[in-house]
Amino acid sequence: MAAITCYVHKKQELSAKGRAVTEKTCPCNLTREELIEYTPEWGGDRSEDGRPKVSDSILERMRKVTTTEAWGVLRGEGYEWAFEGDWVCTHPDEVLVGRALTAMYIPRRPVMRSVMEAKGEAAGCIGDQISWPIDMLTPGDVYVADVFGKIVQGPVIGDNLAVAILANSGNGVVHDAAVRDMDGIRELEGFCSFVRGTHPSYASPTIMLAGVNCPVRIGGTSCMPGDVVLGRHDGVVFIPPHLAEKVVKTSELVRLRDRFGKQRLSEGTYTPGQIDTRWIDDIERDFSGWLTQHQDELPVSAEAIQELLAQRTW
Repeated sequence: MAAITCYVHKKQELSAKGRAVTEKTCPCNLTREELIEYTPEWGGDRSEDGRPKVSDSILERMRKVTTTEAWGVLRGEGYEWAFEGDWVCTHPDEVLVGRALTAMYIPRRPVMRSVMEAKGEAAGCIGDQISWPIDMLTPGDVYVADVFGKIVQGPVIGDNLAVAILANSGNGVVHDAAVRDMDGIRELEGFCSFVRGTHPSYASPTIMLAGVNCPVRIGGTSCMPGDVVLGRHDGVVFIPPHLAEKVVKTSELVRLRDRFGKQRLSEGTYTPGQIDTRWIDDIERDFSGWLTQHQDELPVSAEAIQELLAQRTW
């Protein structure tokens, strides 16, 4: 397990589960208890730091979900501000999916930063503050950083820290700021990232880390620790953990219905007017039979199709 700094977990034998004690070295860090309190909809597993931990299988299925499909589900559930566009995507042919580990940076105040650095040193933090969240990353995480859209003196990462982020998390980043060393970053396979631009300067002298694993604002969206991050060439969606499975299943159903509809139209079985509207029961029954007949050749796993069929009543 990667060494955890800044938001340090001192393992103590407080319970049979090996519960961790979180030390705040930045004022806006959320403790494990606070993360649980502010994500009450989630009833599943959690990371050691308290973040909701959506399963790896759901994350893998999420890679085929479009931003439009995800946004549609979230909007229907009352999450109006979940999509953010206008990014520079470092790897537009790749997809970014993972669990958010958030960091909030604010303009530097020398005395306040000195206090945090002293707390960090006492807690075992290593190096500059911009390295602290990186040390916390675990496989499947996505580093989401609010650097208030800074371009000049905005880069928090270059290609060296990008390598460390990729090594710890296996993912790229969502950084509301510029990055530096874009050529080196683009050479990193699997480091699909979303940034605001590039600049050869660096941010550390002008900013300070106000919080890790805290709510952050990314453009016009909000992101909580443990949100599922879905980034595609057209933008980024932050998906509350308790809705991740619904997003995946809805997307899979849409893909299957689209394929069925196009096949039946090409065969002349139904008219466009019959397919491009709410289906009558006869078409729904035909769709269920089609799912059963073709489940081994469809772009959705056989397990997911069986689960869908079990829920259908026709």
